[in-house]
Amino acid sequence: MSESDFDVTLGIEEEFFLVDPGTRDLLSDPDRGIFEMCERNRGPHKVVVEFLRSQIETNTAVCRSVGEVRDALRAARRAVVDAATAHGAAVMAAATHPFAAWEEQMPTPKERYERFAVTFQESVRRMIVGGMHVHAGFGTPDERIRVMTALRRHLPLLHALSASSPFNAGRETGFKSYRLTIMGALPRTSVPGPLLSVADYERVVASYQRMNFIQDSSELWWDIRPSRAHPTVELRICDVCPRIDDAVSIAALYAALVRWLLRQVREDRLPPEPLTEIIIENRWLAQRYGVLAFLGDTVGGGRLDIRDYAAALVETLAADARDLGCEDEMRHALTIIDEGSGADRQIDHFRLLRLDGASAEEALRAVVDLVVAETRAGLEADA
Repeated sequence: MSESDFDVTLGIEEEFFLVDPGTRDLLSDPDRGIFEMCERNRGPHKVVVEFLRSQIETNTAVCRSVGEVRDALRAARRAVVDAATAHGAAVMAAATHPFAAWEEQMPTPKERYERFAVTFQESVRRMIVGGMHVHAGFGTPDERIRVMTALRRHLPLLHALSASSPFNAGRETGFKSYRLTIMGALPRTSVPGPLLSVADYERVVASYQRMNFIQDSSELWWDIRPSRAHPTVELRICDVCPRIDDAVSIAALYAALVRWLLRQVREDRLPPEPLTEIIIENRWLAQRYGVLAFLGDTVGGGRLDIRDYAAALVETLAADARDLGCEDEMRHALTIIDEGSGADRQIDHFRLLRLDGASAEEALRAVVDLVVAETRAGLEADA
């Protein structure tokens, strides 16, 4: 087998909030000209509406390297930021807004969204959240399912690195990622059970469809899933990252993990699967503590500092990351742990302002300013 048989293609979806630069609140009904300008200037990427009118989503074109991912994210973000600025709005890459009221939001008129609103009621109306989904294309359909199952134990780490939702409805939640708590009000979320083949997966989908729970597999909102539209495995657990460097790092770590696990599949050397219940426990710890978590050790038992776990994993994946040309980007994951994720920066900013005498409302508005600035950072580099 040649090295090209282990190539990994990537694509990233990012969900952003559209913010009033004056009040810092969400724009419940932003100027439609934002979307029209994005459509004219999006290049090879896509810009689409989301469930709430106050959100906008970008989908990058297929990327054949992590370097291309960085360029694609920058171009897609720039298209949204430029269009928003031209129409009196700001763009915020965080997985929750610090103080927006869900009661004031307006849904996008679309049959699919209207059906969800009727079915899921309050749980979907409260869903002011923004995620980052990373698609990885590789291997055969059966190999993708086996790699997807093997990736499950690493989902808590990938999530902790992305955490950017410590506030909700004007309160500090105590979680580094409150987004997953909000998402958990819907069915068919969290970590899927172990699957070993496409046939296994198709049986699950068929069972849901026989009972009229879903129309198609796109309504399985697992933390990781086979894409319905593309020959990819879609990582869905991550919060959207304010900083492009952090998003690129997560994509690099994911790509290296995929490549390494694909080799294990082909050599029949995959380790035994940990209990799904333990992975879900680690998922909760990642939500709660982010990059300060002590995760359950699925190999040796006991608890493991997430920094030690990440450092060992980075060394294991080093050769694959080098082959993919993304070792530096992957190692940035350790910098995120050492310096804090987007959630840590938001919390620190809020608490320091409160210590300096700012009111809670003033400090929360300043958190929005921080995230807006981070979302814009670096977009001018190759403008």
